[in-house]
Amino acid sequence: MFTTYVLYSVGYNKIYIGYTSDIVERLKSQNVLATKGYTIKFRPWIIVYTEDFELKSDATKREKELKSSRGRNFIREHIQLSQK
Repeated sequence: MFTTYVLYSVGYNKIYIGYTSDIVERLKSQNVLATKGYTIKFRPWIIVYTEDFELKSDATKREKELKSSRGRNFIREHIQLSQK
């Protein structure tokens, strides 16, 4: 099982899109364990969107779609709706 996910930094209004086979450990890594990279600058992160896939290739395809302009607009709309 693979999960395509979107993290959101409320304090910085940033999004991060990725995929993983272990969403719990990945969130822990992004918020606590990582010592370098993009995600440490904008902690804490919350999960705002997930999709599960049987195949890694499907998860990476969806990740790429969400990283497109249209996908980022979809995510921003999703975040706005969930904050109401």
